[in-house]
Amino acid sequence: MADLDGLRARLRQIAAHRMAQDSAHDLAHLDRVWANARTIADADADRQVLLAASYLHDLVNLPKDSPDRARASTLAARAAAPILHDLGFAPDRIAATRHAIAAHSFSAGLPPETPEARILRDADRLDALGAIGIARCFAVSGALGRPLYDPADPFATARNLDDRHQTLDHFRVKLLRLPADMLTRGGRALAQRRAARMIRFLEDLAEEIGTDLPPDWKTP
Repeated sequence: MADLDGLRARLRQIAAHRMAQDSAHDLAHLDRVWANARTIADADADRQVLLAASYLHDLVNLPKDSPDRARASTLAARAAAPILHDLGFAPDRIAATRHAIAAHSFSAGLPPETPEARILRDADRLDALGAIGIARCFAVSGALGRPLYDPADPFATARNLDDRHQTLDHFRVKLLRLPADMLTRGGRALAQRRAARMIRFLEDLAEEIGTDLPPDWKTP
């Protein structure tokens, strides 16, 4: 088994060739997830499992509007197995990495049962928050052809939230709720700070488009 730096270099090379690239799920995203994971990981976490899971969790990345979206993480876990075997991972570490990958996804709804799985889930969700989370949200919505917001009711004060058709609604439907769903202490603290940055952005946006940010959007 290679040292962590050598293993990371090999995983980055594999991911660059294997994963479908888009601006929100590219090699830079994997680097950030690994950085987040290292920041919030406790001493008991298996660093090799966590490193491999960070770089292989998006091997299968289906579009947000795909009917098979909920299966993406399970498919990625399956695709990771032969890679991990070729890298010299023992069977127990392959199983642990596959579980972390399968359980990281919001849409899959699988409970993370190991420290590495909980850390990876938090690390991936942290990349949906803060300044980078804002950028990724608008990048994904732009690729799907969704408008920035509903000009008649930007913050859904008189309509139902609908993040399938309005980009801004995704902040309230999902992103600002992520801090409360974090599973690690470090992840929760970092998520709260990043969500506060998003709220400041929303307040500035509201001012620029001539309205106010409703109070229920201000609590992460």
